[in-house]
Amino acid sequence: MQRDEIISSIVMSAHALARIAAQEARNDAPAAQWRILTILEKEPGRRVGELARASRATQPGVTRLLGDLERAGLVTRTPDERDSRATVVHITPNGAAALAHWRESFRETLAPRFAGLDADDWAALDRAAEILTAHSIESTTTTGEHE
Repeated sequence: MQRDEIISSIVMSAHALARIAAQEARNDAPAAQWRILTILEKEPGRRVGELARASRATQPGVTRLLGDLERAGLVTRTPDERDSRATVVHITPNGAAALAHWRESFRETLAPRFAGLDADDWAALDRAAEILTAHSIESTTTTGEHE
């Protein structure tokens, strides 16, 4: 495989694995829900517009989704202390637990697909995961927009 094809192949494979895991685990929650909870786990107190940009969704769509997540007890929304026109979102302990359960169900669902790997393959995947993690750090810092 050519160098310029490697990253796109990894991204496409990761998307395929996520779809397979969601289908096989019978998880019908929207992918945006898990993206938002993951962002909030890593960066608590994000504004709605930041979450929309980081999760590649529209602000109205994220606002609706956050309403569902708040009613389910997975997030809380409060006015931004720096700008009362903006809303800040935090993951709740129930949201963190739901995210942990989602990750565990994906691990269990995908484990059989990787059961035949040897130590060298696992070492290669471990190194690839380190590299991908180092190059996938997102920045969702406040841009000063009113949200």
